[in-house]
Amino acid sequence: MVLADEKEYMLDFFKEKGFTRKKGKRCGEYFWTLNPDFEEPQDTPCVDYWFDKIPSRDPLTVSEAREEFLSFFEEHGHARIKPRPVVARWREDLYLTIASIVVFQPHVTSGLVPPPANPLTISQPSIRLEDIDNVGLTIGRHLTSFEMAAHHAFNYPDKRVYWKEETVRYAYEFFTERLGIPGEYIVFKESWWEGGGNAGPSFEVTVGGLELATLVFMKYKVVDGKYEEIPLKIVDTGYGVERMAWFTQKTPTAFHAIYGRLLDKYREALGVEEPSKDLLWAAFRAAGNLEPEDPASVEAYYKRVSSLSGIPLEEARSILEREARLYSIIDHAKTIALMLGDGVVPSNTGEGYLARLVIRRALRQARLLGVEVSLAELIDWQIDYWRRDYPQLEENRDYIIDAVQWEEKRYRETLARGEALVRKLLRKKKKLTLDDLVKLYDSHGIPPEIVASVAEKMGVPVEIPHNFYSIVASRHKAPRKVRRVGESANIPEEIAEWALQYPPTRKLYYENQYMREFTAKVLGVRGEYLILDRTAFYPTGGGQLHDTGTIEWEGGKARVVRVEKANDRVIHVIQAEAPSGPTPGSTIKGSIDWARRYRLMRHHTSTHIILGAARRVLGNHVWQAGAEKTPEKARLDITHHKPLTREEIRRIEELANSIVDDRRKLRFMELPRNEAEEKYGFRIYQGGVPMTPTIRLVEIPGWDVEACGGTHLEHTGEAGAIKILGAYRIQDGVVRLEYVAGTRVYEEAARLEDKILSLSATLNANPSNLEARAKTIVEELRELQAKYKRLLEEKVESLRKELESAKIIIAEAPDTDKRVLQEIMKKLTSQVADGIVVFYYSADGQVQVEVAAGSRAGVNLGKLARELAEKLGGRGGGGKTRASLRVPREKLGELITMIKSTLSR
Repeated sequence: MVLADEKEYMLDFFKEKGFTRKKGKRCGEYFWTLNPDFEEPQDTPCVDYWFDKIPSRDPLTVSEAREEFLSFFEEHGHARIKPRPVVARWREDLYLTIASIVVFQPHVTSGLVPPPANPLTISQPSIRLEDIDNVGLTIGRHLTSFEMAAHHAFNYPDKRVYWKEETVRYAYEFFTERLGIPGEYIVFKESWWEGGGNAGPSFEVTVGGLELATLVFMKYKVVDGKYEEIPLKIVDTGYGVERMAWFTQKTPTAFHAIYGRLLDKYREALGVEEPSKDLLWAAFRAAGNLEPEDPASVEAYYKRVSSLSGIPLEEARSILEREARLYSIIDHAKTIALMLGDGVVPSNTGEGYLARLVIRRALRQARLLGVEVSLAELIDWQIDYWRRDYPQLEENRDYIIDAVQWEEKRYRETLARGEALVRKLLRKKKKLTLDDLVKLYDSHGIPPEIVASVAEKMGVPVEIPHNFYSIVASRHKAPRKVRRVGESANIPEEIAEWALQYPPTRKLYYENQYMREFTAKVLGVRGEYLILDRTAFYPTGGGQLHDTGTIEWEGGKARVVRVEKANDRVIHVIQAEAPSGPTPGSTIKGSIDWARRYRLMRHHTSTHIILGAARRVLGNHVWQAGAEKTPEKARLDITHHKPLTREEIRRIEELANSIVDDRRKLRFMELPRNEAEEKYGFRIYQGGVPMTPTIRLVEIPGWDVEACGGTHLEHTGEAGAIKILGAYRIQDGVVRLEYVAGTRVYEEAARLEDKILSLSATLNANPSNLEARAKTIVEELRELQAKYKRLLEEKVESLRKELESAKIIIAEAPDTDKRVLQEIMKKLTSQVADGIVVFYYSADGQVQVEVAAGSRAGVNLGKLARELAEKLGGRGGGGKTRASLRVPREKLGELITMIKSTLSR
């Protein structure tokens, strides 16, 4: 661990209070204490848990601990701000909110925008899955979901708020005055923090073996492994709300303190008998020294619990393993509720993948307890328990329960087919690696324990890491590629850099979205790339396709075929029709392909309308997962856990068109980021998160508000009409809607009309009675199929009798449909086990021969087919009891003779 110069930790506060700086004898870490008897910094794994012996105020619930913290800092001049969702919707480089500082990254911490208040306090629900395998084992040190209470101060070069002295004093006063902890038990351990490209010295505040807070002083950025001081100095603190509740309640595990009677309810539902108090308190003592990543430490933990409680080792181990599964299930159930309550849809990508991982691990833990239990019901209890703390759980209860029930169904289906998939893989591989296990889990959802069970039967060695799910979570915690500010995927990097020499382009397409023509000055030309001082040509962005059109100048004309934006410069790609293009300093006249642009505007506004309708029909969990607007049609990918029903599609369409008819006037606003987020929430970030201090918002009043850079209609009535062409799943958890608007509805109607007329002609029907005619034809077809089936059954029965007496049939096939033929041969050879059936029929100028034998026929048909095909200039092959071959038509007689000669021996 990197440590700063020791001067970073020498505070006047310590001197004032009489703290002494010591170095741990066993752990070797420096710490500050008032207690002359302390030889270690009072945190795990340096010492046992012993905070149950330390005086403190009356027991606090999680809610009460949160309020104590927030009110303390409010009283000390901090503004209380609302927590954000557990899904980091304002980040493109992270899926989940893992700490309170994530709320302010990257926009505030980079200096791009000011904080919402300064200083401020917050209690932020957070989720971390990197240690998911340790949950339960460490009796509360690890949780997948927790609240990080914090106070933050942002110190600018021209405005200092407070720094280390004040931060440490606040911590001491809070713990002594509000939690009633005697000062001689509070230890400040020197440490170092790094994360998200920043770093700084820190103090870990520990009491009786339990770390209650971390105080970070963010003052560096990490560049190529080196530390560069940054102008914005940030106080970044984190206090464990659940740990404060645990500390004051003095329970043997954090789960007793967090969940109270709900834990008893889970215990009963999962059939986990409550252990003796002696065992639980022995586990409490020993857990302080437990290092869960070290198998030897885990074994030593079980032995110590056995020694302290007087319970035999294997019995103690078995009880504690069941307890760990119980604790992990109740923890995971809360995490699932929080994730889904904030709109996550379980899937195989992004944050949806992480939600599915937690759901499936919870289901796996229940199976290992040997119980069949409804995870949805367990989560419903969590909603009841936490609904006052997290109102979004109650608001989205129906979706949460429905989505979990759907996932439970999918999981059972996965387990049912899992063994066959593993067997198939193991036939090709003699050993399975960690990557194989992860791939089986990622691609098919097969837990490693299932893989190991099948592999053991097949004699294939498999080693499952004890932290398998933590490894998987770590690999999926953030997107693989993060978009850089200002970059464009459609413009070469050297062109984007070239454009930087010119000022940002004035965007006429925002000033007047109906502008069709304009004049501008040429700033730069490089090959086919052109930069103007201003433009009405819209560049590709926000899922909207770029404009096309023409530019004219004295003595020349060019076609604008593509428009892109990089670093706030609009770059036009042109195809000149004159010997030479425009020159810098010249004036051009630009003309937009208006019909094309207007269709794009209709489709873009319709996308906002459709998204609002989908959310109202399906639920608040619906988010945009992708979108594209072209002149021909638009598509919107939305997050949803099930395929849409026809009724849902129709309802979305009806609602969308009701907004068209309502002719709602769109509003366009530029708001500071903090104001936009405060007023409209994080739902504004449907199409991405702009890295700008101000945000352009597009609002359909009472319906939808989004951060959007596209061009739009003046009012919804201009969309004319919206018609959904189709809705289908493109991946787990994502449904694609395709639709058209305006005159494209007429064109689609005309296309469908042509199909109806063509179908009517084919069926010899009038379009007005096409449905009745089709029903008649279908009924006639069913009658013919029934008649054919009866005739075929009679034919099969006749062939069976012939086969019983002759033991071999060589005949023209009764049907050329390969599936029908295979079914006939299967029936015959299963009923006559020593029989052989040979059917032939014409196919593409040749003769196709299908051969089948019963289990006791005593021939190898595959070998025979290859030999005969080779002699007759054809091709063939197959297995022992089933084969095919194809030969020239003129060889049919010779082939039959050879088959008879060979099979009659």
